[in-house]
Amino acid sequence: MEKIIFKKITYDIVTFFIYAIFSTTIIIWVIQAVNFLDIVSEDGHSYGIYFTYTLLNLPKIVSKILPFVFLISIFNIITKYEAQNELIIYWLLGVNKITLINKILKISFYFIIIQIFLTSYFVPLTLEKARSYFKTSGVDLFTSIIKEKKFIDTVKNLTIFIEEKNHNQLKKIMLKEKITNNESQIIIAATGEIVNYTNDKGLVLYNGKIIKMLKENQNIITFSEFKFNLNKYKTNTVTMTKIQENNTKNLLICLKKIFSDTDYLSDDQSCEYLQKQNMIEELFKRIYSPIYILLLALISSLIIINSKNNKKYSLINILIFLSGTALIIISEISLGYSAKNIVTAIFYIMFPIMLFLLIYTCIIYNLKNNK
Repeated sequence: MEKIIFKKITYDIVTFFIYAIFSTTIIIWVIQAVNFLDIVSEDGHSYGIYFTYTLLNLPKIVSKILPFVFLISIFNIITKYEAQNELIIYWLLGVNKITLINKILKISFYFIIIQIFLTSYFVPLTLEKARSYFKTSGVDLFTSIIKEKKFIDTVKNLTIFIEEKNHNQLKKIMLKEKITNNESQIIIAATGEIVNYTNDKGLVLYNGKIIKMLKENQNIITFSEFKFNLNKYKTNTVTMTKIQENNTKNLLICLKKIFSDTDYLSDDQSCEYLQKQNMIEELFKRIYSPIYILLLALISSLIIINSKNNKKYSLINILIFLSGTALIIISEISLGYSAKNIVTAIFYIMFPIMLFLLIYTCIIYNLKNNK
């Protein structure tokens, strides 16, 4: 009978969690996707890159909201059971409260494993993949990034100014291109048009001048038609690999290199730009922070020892939920201080363990005194 009971509560928690994580993720993803429109409108990337980039950010969203959704899931199911008198049936069938709490704690271990998989492997992989699209892509939508009467420096080493724009037709155009540190050129044209085909991106300029500057020398060339190729240019979108995009193995190897003071490269990638404090903090976030899910499960389980016959039942439940929410906030804030020094690192490691033992001891003590 206990197996059937525990199977049901596990099913209910997991089912609610899936629905909640899916709906919440979609809402956040849509809001975030709107903010990412700058990728097209400002940075000039294609809509294909835009949609791929936003989709690859989904695992990051899931990993961020998973602890909170897990808290809501357990809180909602246990509250529902109490409201429908299902918990009373459990007690009548011989299931004691501490056994049910232990079962919920066991369920939380599966979510801890999922979170560690997300933060340690899947999220860095998808973030690095998303960034790689920027590293290999040029500027695709000049029509969207070129605006009237504005200096556009979206592409590196090139500034564009357009007096008038009507779709792909341009008037009074000025381009300033930096070729080398000592060489540059300014191109002025009366009219022009944007060419934005798959393998042919550029500007066709009419009736203008090219002013080539090499140190203090200038050379002026007049033209009636001139094709300015833009395929070679990249956008100014940041393409350097961020620490959260590094895979966990590389971070561990780089951290080992720093502590051992050896010159070791991980997958031909230098560790020089990675700081020790940032790496330790990132590894804590990926490998250790998921332990807070166990603590959230325990806090949510406090509802079990709070009967709905209690006059302060609703108030206590609100306080339990707020405590779980506060714990999530504290875990995020304390993570920022976890790698400051050895003392803060030990505190960050010991805090959830000590708090778990304290709450669990209090639960056992309370249940023994209320038999």
